[in-house]
Amino acid sequence: MKQTLIKKKTLGVWGTAFGLALAAMSLHHDAMAVQAPVTLGSATTFGVLAATTVTSAGVTTINGDLGVSPGTTLAGFFTVTGTLHLGDPTAAQAQLDLTSAYNDAAGRTVGAVAVSGNLGGQTLVPGLYKSTSSLEISSGDLTLDAQGDVNAVWIFQMVSGFTTTSGRQVILSGGAKAANVFWQVGSSATLGTTSVFKGNILALTSISLLTGATLEGRALARNGAVALDANTIAIAIAATSPVLQSAAVPTGPYTDAAGQTVNLATKAITVPNSGSVQFYRIRAGTALTITGITISGGNVVLTYN
Repeated sequence: MKQTLIKKKTLGVWGTAFGLALAAMSLHHDAMAVQAPVTLGSATTFGVLAATTVTSAGVTTINGDLGVSPGTTLAGFFTVTGTLHLGDPTAAQAQLDLTSAYNDAAGRTVGAVAVSGNLGGQTLVPGLYKSTSSLEISSGDLTLDAQGDVNAVWIFQMVSGFTTTSGRQVILSGGAKAANVFWQVGSSATLGTTSVFKGNILALTSISLLTGATLEGRALARNGAVALDANTIAIAIAATSPVLQSAAVPTGPYTDAAGQTVNLATKAITVPNSGSVQFYRIRAGTALTITGITISGGNVVLTYN
């Protein structure tokens, strides 16, 4: 994720066997059809969010915001492309929105498919998957196949913990997007060393990424810590278009700018001029460079490439 901060008016800165197969496909299709993405609210901009502390034993790169609330402790070595929010109102609001998102994910029931134990070695179509205990990815990699639907959503509910063992991967295929994968963990989650993981982790307690694990998504812990060790975490963006966010001060809080339109052909974003000083930043799935900003009539127009 690339975030560019700019100030308005300056450049300163998303047979029987056949019948059984059809029945299974129908079940999974129904589950896919009823699942909407879990709304993360203001937690959307956070690559990492914890309640108590965030630590890193090695240098961790976070492409997104990093926050702690109600705690304020950050310890270790980080490269953060977004904004630090340690015990401030922005982090507090993100925690409130995380709680709402967690409860939404945990409360889904329509089309639920029961799963248990090890998901490794399986290929799963979009849907709602429910475990009454813990889940793991251990004996092989997990493939999530969108079957050509780029808006496909997966929600994994588990009553207790979640783990991946060393080197295990979540593989996306068929147009699947990491932004549309949600892991609702009833206690704590641990990603094993050098794991390659996709999706948004919404954990009731804590999250640990062991040495070298990578995450395309978000590590969001409601009540505990996030422990890191030489990881790379990049926010997963669902939309293909860049999104313009605005704030009254450089440190935020930032929200999606109201009334914006994006012209992908001309690479321009137009937003109504509020008449007051505003700070803008752009988030997108790929790195962008701001090439210009102008005032045109009652609008602010930003160009990028």
